[in-house]
Amino acid sequence: MAEASGGKDQQHPLQNRDRPTIDILLAQEATDYNLAELARLKIRYQGFPGAREIQQDLDQVLQRWGLTEAELFEKTRQIHDIGGIYKSRGKKEEQDWN
Repeated sequence: MAEASGGKDQQHPLQNRDRPTIDILLAQEATDYNLAELARLKIRYQGFPGAREIQQDLDQVLQRWGLTEAELFEKTRQIHDIGGIYKSRGKKEEQDWN
């Protein structure tokens, strides 16, 4: 595992858990649920010193869906204002940004 000092990239502790979700996003269209997942993951990895491949894949999904990061966050704010996006998937309605 890379050290935090010396400018080396770190492995994000949730990287292995998030990888399957990112692969799904790369293969699917921009549904409300997928938009919410992309925004959640963009926030999780934003500014993280490592996980470069994941960050690039998240940017690739954004590009494929024809959105800027600002547009993604605006759309997902509207989705979350309505609420219930995760309830339909059997997940608890919780904030999982970290």
